[in-house]
Amino acid sequence: EKIRDLLGKGGGGLSGAGKTNLKVREDPKVGPYVEGLTAMNAESYREIERQLAMGNNARSVASTHMNDVSSRAHTIFSIKFSQTIAEEIGNGVTRETKKVSKINLVDLAGSERQSNKQLSASEQARFKEGIAINKSLSALSNCIFALFKQSQETGKEGKKTHVPYRDSQLTWLLKESLGGNAKTIMLAAISPADINFE
Repeated sequence: EKIRDLLGKGGGGLSGAGKTNLKVREDPKVGPYVEGLTAMNAESYREIERQLAMGNNARSVASTHMNDVSSRAHTIFSIKFSQTIAEEIGNGVTRETKKVSKINLVDLAGSERQSNKQLSASEQARFKEGIAINKSLSALSNCIFALFKQSQETGKEGKKTHVPYRDSQLTWLLKESLGGNAKTIMLAAISPADINFE
């Protein structure tokens, strides 16, 4: 798995250098983060929308059997909201309270069945991408199943089920969204067309 900065110059954005092979680190206070990732300020929804479109245009897409413009990588767009409230507490003293929340918008690349037939050079590249996509989706599935098992163990004594977040960079980055103090919504795009049925 390789992490690429879609908002840096190399990813199609405006700031930073061309950044690829970025590393995931974990901070005790903020949780998992990508070291050296481009962060941009936004003061309106229009600005967020512009940055999202910029990153979207730099994504890796290719034609597959299921889709002409299929995502060939998972994409995470993180929005951090920060609100500071100043409060007068008397004698000219002001107390500031800061609230921070984070939203991860995640587009998971689709899983495809791999074939054993002879592949051309471009098909081999798609094949390798497909293996990496399937591996990280499998790791995500394992984490969700482990979290489900943990929820069944609430109040019971004994060893808790381990959640293998670090099996994939995708699940490590989404650790707070999956198992933290968070709400997670998943949408699945499934085609009912006969051509996609196996």
